Amino acid sequence: MFGPDICGAGHRIVHFILNKRGENRLIKRNVNAENDEHTHSYTAVLKADNTYEIYVDGERKQDGKIEDDWSILPAKEINDPSQSKPSDWVDDAMMDDPEDKKPDDWDTIPAEISDPDAKKPDDWDDDLDGAWEAPKVPNPAYKGVWRAKRISNPAYKGPWVHPQIPNPDYKPDSTLYQFDSNAFLGIEIWQVKAGSIFDNFLVTDDLDLALERAKALNKVREAEQAAKKAVDDAKAAADAEAAKSAEPAENAEAEKDDL
Repeated sequence: MFGPDICGAGHRIVHFILNKRGENRLIKRNVNAENDEHTHSYTAVLKADNTYEIYVDGERKQDGKIEDDWSILPAKEINDPSQSKPSDWVDDAMMDDPEDKKPDDWDTIPAEISDPDAKKPDDWDDDLDGAWEAPKVPNPAYKGVWRAKRISNPAYKGPWVHPQIPNPDYKPDSTLYQFDSNAFLGIEIWQVKAGSIFDNFLVTDDLDLALERAKALNKVREAEQAAKKAVDDAKAAADAEAAKSAEPAENAEAEKDDL
């Protein structure tokens, strides 16, 4: 499966899915799809050396190895099951300073104090309302929970990296690019907004021909852009003229109101 996938403003990618070993495998590196109302062309290339290329409007946007950019084959290397992180491995880069001690009076400072500006209401009745207490406010002298200073850990060894070994299940496959047949083409369209047109499909083993056709479609887009600009310019001019024509009438109404 290959082609643009646009969903909302934040999702616009070129889907490239290879069906291999009974599963649909989505490419791991994305190319952005064009997201305007003009004609664009998308070209996928699978090569006999197990590499691929993606072109948008005849311009190469991405290439690489099929094995690297699709999860088809098992990994070449795996974590060595006989190895594990040593129990004494230190992977904390920072530590509490053992020389830093909490001041003796640290916990004697409350987080809140009675509001020194609060006054007992004149109509407060101790018999009816109980003993009056000033409301609490944050204590500007409160320093929060004490924590020791952090210093570099002299025992730090860095992140532990699991040793790798060759994966016994990995076997290279020189036919990742191959399919039983390339003689058919299917179209899947899922739209949430009408108006898209799909045309000019080409399946070929001639990349030069495919890029020549793609670049020919660039002229179609250029003509569309020019036509849209002409329409937009004409509309802008008409709107400006309409606004200008409305000014005398508005001025006349304003003068009438003044009278």
